[in-house]
Amino acid sequence: MAMGELTMARFFNAITNGLTPCKRVSLLILLALLSGSCSHTLERQTCVALAKDVSYCLAPIPADSQVRSVTQRVTIEVDDSSHELLTQLELDSGQLTLVGLAPLGQALFTILFDGVSLNSQQNMLLGDEFKAEYLLALIQLIYWPQADVNAHLQGARLTSPECDAPRCRTIYATVNDTKDNRRKSIIKISFDKIEPWQAEVELAIPQAKFELKITPI
Repeated sequence: MAMGELTMARFFNAITNGLTPCKRVSLLILLALLSGSCSHTLERQTCVALAKDVSYCLAPIPADSQVRSVTQRVTIEVDDSSHELLTQLELDSGQLTLVGLAPLGQALFTILFDGVSLNSQQNMLLGDEFKAEYLLALIQLIYWPQADVNAHLQGARLTSPECDAPRCRTIYATVNDTKDNRRKSIIKISFDKIEPWQAEVELAIPQAKFELKITPI
């Protein structure tokens, strides 16, 4: 773990220790706002394209969601470029809040999702290419119940096949639903533990040369 990540994670955990979940989320957003003055707020679409003829619309927050507060290191690789950030995710049955920080603590974005609408406040340095809805869609593909995801997938299906890892998920197009097509996955997800929230997660979109790695801190 990098020193900047360790410092930010310990700082947040220290100042929020003993706070109620509601106050913890409020403080989290306040910290992001204070450290990200050059930012703007955007109302986002809730449906994203994953591949040709395949899309996903954000599913509601499961009614039985456990209250979670998770700090994670996220590594994104696209083609030959690599990006790393620290995220703090707060989740309950009413709202998901995701704050993204640069390794040294600079606020990059804050995403708020209430199960219906999606808003993001993001550092202007990210530009218009950063799409909060795509990041949240990937989070749901990883962590949301399989039935919930499939109910909001168009042109594809999420499965949990046997694999070499303790747990895997695969998304394949259903336009031509054959065994051969199922082997040509659109998205591959693997977990190094059975419990997803405790696992290191690797997600790959081979056609886009995109890889996402999430490591709990």
